[in-house]
Amino acid sequence: MRRILLIFLAVALVAAGVAFALSYRAGVRALDGKLEQSLILTRRAIESEIERFRYLPDVAAEDERIRRALSDRSLPGAAAAANAASRYLETVAATSGATHLYLMDQDGHVIAASNWNTGLSFVGQNYGFRPYFKDALAAGRGGFYAIGVTTGTPGYFLSSRIGPADAPAVIATKIDLTPLEETWKSAGVSIAIADKDGVVFLSGVDNWRYRPLVPLGRDALARLAGVRTYDGIDLATAPPLLAAGDAVDPLVLTGPDGARLRGRSATIETDGWRVISAAPLAPLALAAGLWAAGAALFAMAATAVAMILNQRRQLLQLRLRQGAMLEARVTERTHELAHEIEARRKTEADLRAAQETLVHTEKMAALGRMSAAIVHEMSQPLAAMEATLAAAELSADAAKTSARIGTARNLIRRMQRTTKHLKSFSRKEQNTRQITDLNKVAENALDLVAPRAKSAGMTPAFRPAAPAPIVMAGPVRLEQVCLNLLLNALDAVEGRDGATVTVTTGTGDGTAFLTVSDTGPGISPEDLARVTEPFFSTKIGGEGLGLGLSISQAIVTEFGGRIDIASDPGRGTTVTVSLPVAAALGKAAE
Repeated sequence: MRRILLIFLAVALVAAGVAFALSYRAGVRALDGKLEQSLILTRRAIESEIERFRYLPDVAAEDERIRRALSDRSLPGAAAAANAASRYLETVAATSGATHLYLMDQDGHVIAASNWNTGLSFVGQNYGFRPYFKDALAAGRGGFYAIGVTTGTPGYFLSSRIGPADAPAVIATKIDLTPLEETWKSAGVSIAIADKDGVVFLSGVDNWRYRPLVPLGRDALARLAGVRTYDGIDLATAPPLLAAGDAVDPLVLTGPDGARLRGRSATIETDGWRVISAAPLAPLALAAGLWAAGAALFAMAATAVAMILNQRRQLLQLRLRQGAMLEARVTERTHELAHEIEARRKTEADLRAAQETLVHTEKMAALGRMSAAIVHEMSQPLAAMEATLAAAELSADAAKTSARIGTARNLIRRMQRTTKHLKSFSRKEQNTRQITDLNKVAENALDLVAPRAKSAGMTPAFRPAAPAPIVMAGPVRLEQVCLNLLLNALDAVEGRDGATVTVTTGTGDGTAFLTVSDTGPGISPEDLARVTEPFFSTKIGGEGLGLGLSISQAIVTEFGGRIDIASDPGRGTTVTVSLPVAAALGKAAE
């Protein structure tokens, strides 16, 4: 009997120990996964919030009132110019949601500020000691999180250098990131953001804020004090947040109730910040203890059954149990995979639909840009038809009447050809490929753009290849690409005496190409690197969506081709669309 009790006790202890270890490790792995997911979401939230305001200083600096405030400082109207700039910055800050927006000269003195009419106005203050000011002067942009030395409130400062090189200025915006802390308090984990010196400045846990991860050295304390990062906070006496070890993953932190937490971290590269997510380990130990107790009881019961039942029955039960567990896991995983596949298919379908809608929107925008010229092109034949028919009605000469009716028919055919092109171009084309003649694509696009070219007082030249280059693509979508390039070229040469636009097609080395060249002002090297970015446009007055070249590039890439842009500022631009010829595609398929 004593031997049986010892066996039961040994089995129970072993089972409990193994179950505790396995359960605890599994819990830690699950907790780490939860923390990693939290880090991803937190980092995206912070980066998205900052990116919302990333270009606000640059956009605000484009206003003439900012330029006047910088250029008129020595003139009698300097105060009025600075006041006008402050009012403008106040409006921009209120509209955008930024906390503050202000303009500094090259020495850091604030010229104009959005809070000019408050008791804590920045106007007249000097922030030349701040890193975001120095970084903007040196590198063009700056970013810095700190407690405001004037307002006493924390925020993230974004800055940009403006003005000429010999008299630069800096425009900065301050944004409030503290609303994120309220979201983090209900996240289920403890979240904090530390700067590159390891000082926590944002956290969903109140008593973590403005505490270092590890004790700070003298150099770090002196550097932070020099730029007044945490003005009014005694970092030297603040207790470190890490309970033990170095500041490397996995972190061991002290919770608000003194409990130990396990933490993971991730870096935000742009600012050198460290995102920390932590959760207590006590629930894992409790769950592991419950598993250990259950495992001990189960082990003792299994031992008793093993002593009662024969080996064959025990083996059979074990096989049945394992088979059932495996089948359940396979079924569960099959359902998960089916759900994931369906979700991916839906996402891909949504993306294709969104792309088609965007392409059609740009197509309609292109038609809108030509609408005035098209109306003029249609109104001329209509007026001529009316005059011709009126003359035919009054004339008694049958020959003259027949000639006039022929003239009217020609005008009608001219309008029918124009409307046929418009209907074909405006419809939504399916994502299918077919044999497409590049010469025909260019001719149709030139027909569509003819009214616009006529209104600009010029006629694009067309140099078709013989024989015609043949590709596998969607003809309407290629017409949209050619039309976008022609409209851009016409916009570039409009108002320039002697300017020309030329369309050329050809083939070579298994590649068909369509080239649109103009003798316009060209594109600067800085803009040339960005012309295919969505919503980027060099046109003034808000003309166009800034999507033409971006969508054109996506269409050409879908058909296995590419777009190359070459520009010589002051002399013109050449855009080349290259696609595999249909014969080359056939050989590749073979």
